[in-house]
Amino acid sequence: MQTDTLKSLVVDALEELKARDVVELDVAELTSVTDVMVVASGTSSRHVSALADNVIEKAKEAGLRPLGVEGQQSGEWVLVDLGDVIAHVMMPETRQLYDLERLWADLPADSRRATGDADRQELRG
Repeated sequence: MQTDTLKSLVVDALEELKARDVVELDVAELTSVTDVMVVASGTSSRHVSALADNVIEKAKEAGLRPLGVEGQQSGEWVLVDLGDVIAHVMMPETRQLYDLERLWADLPADSRRATGDADRQELRG
């Protein structure tokens, strides 16, 4: 499945159950682990679990099995790994604490700088 199609499937599954503050982060240039992270909030631990379950169900209906699911028991932060797309569904307090949007937004300048320095050293050496 194409990354954009998978991303739409995840966002639609989250929006279907009224996820809050859904954000898509393109991290393809920053990590080889995934291409897109979708971050969303639920209103309660039950809502977080239901949102994650809906993502899993919609993925399975599309013929995809998650590579991994973490955090379903607590409902504070559930991660659904679909390979090219990873969904992070969190309670608002947990989301604020870990602030994934800021964390990943801060990385491009640092990673480009580190890559640029390495490229310059290779050219010199």
